[in-house]
Amino acid sequence: MWRQFKIALIFLVAFTVITGVIYPLVVTGIAQTFFHHQANGSLIAINGSISGSELIGQQFSDPKYFWGRLSATSRSPYNAAASSGSNYGPTNTALQNEVQARINDLKNADPGNTQPIPVDLVTSSGSGLDPNISIAAANYQVPRIARIRGLNESQVLDLVKEFTTGRQFGFLGEPRVNVLKLNLALDGLK
Repeated sequence: MWRQFKIALIFLVAFTVITGVIYPLVVTGIAQTFFHHQANGSLIAINGSISGSELIGQQFSDPKYFWGRLSATSRSPYNAAASSGSNYGPTNTALQNEVQARINDLKNADPGNTQPIPVDLVTSSGSGLDPNISIAAANYQVPRIARIRGLNESQVLDLVKEFTTGRQFGFLGEPRVNVLKLNLALDGLK
């Protein structure tokens, strides 16, 4: 019996060292060597100051910026520690109220815009953290941003095109625009 206990103890220590120390160090080393940007959170830094992550949305409510999707995280918007969907169904009054409030915000920010509002501007994503919007959602906001910033709409549309990412692997998902990158580029125009 003592022999079996000794063998079990050796295997416990060996596998603890292999899976708890060696494997994580190897994986971390590979990630830091070959995927440094992604392994460190895909952070966006401007002049040495971190502005955010390209993977997590941020709240923009100033009309001079592009607005992203609504956040479904609790307590504070885009809280990565509280990632979740709202789980509201289409007949839920709370969801209807949130959607109507966002529609009102969009119309108040740009009363002359009569285009249909893209659905991703009035709903949250499954994680509540989506950093991207559809091209339609970006284009919907172009007239407001161009007017407020004193830019030509074509300048703003060119920025939208520049920061549009195509389908993943050429066929998965839809083309999208990263809101943080786009807003940082807008600030860089002036």
